[in-house]
Amino acid sequence: MRERVLPFRLPSTPSDGGLLECRPIEDSLELAAHFRIRHEVFVLEQHLFADSDHDLHDDDVDTVHVLGLVNSIPAGGVRLYPVDDRLWKGDRLAVARQYRRVGIGRPLVKCAVALAASLGGERMDAQVQVANVNFFKILGWSCVGEPTQMFGVPHQHMSIALG
Repeated sequence: MRERVLPFRLPSTPSDGGLLECRPIEDSLELAAHFRIRHEVFVLEQHLFADSDHDLHDDDVDTVHVLGLVNSIPAGGVRLYPVDDRLWKGDRLAVARQYRRVGIGRPLVKCAVALAASLGGERMDAQVQVANVNFFKILGWSCVGEPTQMFGVPHQHMSIALG
């Protein structure tokens, strides 16, 4: 198991003066909130999965689940895990519908990137829904190759150098 540099917190302030915080989950209640948000987005809203988006990565001890909070309320999540000693993968970025205009997505991605770098990663990859490619480009990510279908939706392989 990798040594973790925790806790890692990335606070920022949304336009309404509230507090945005992104950090690795700290307990089973936060993990349940993380999975609930993912279920709402990927199963109920986007219909990418029939019953659950949970997979083997969720049970891997090296996977880091990150929770995004708005004024201490769970609002989004992302997970990241090592592919090898230098490459990390980020996926399952989800923001609850009622928090999409607050700005929690950007700090969630930045937190995942910073965590992967702090854990020794040199590069991070993600499969991004084509509709979100420009969002990732603004954050410094680059497209790799052409879009492909994943879960019936076009996704773009993207990558970012860490550190």
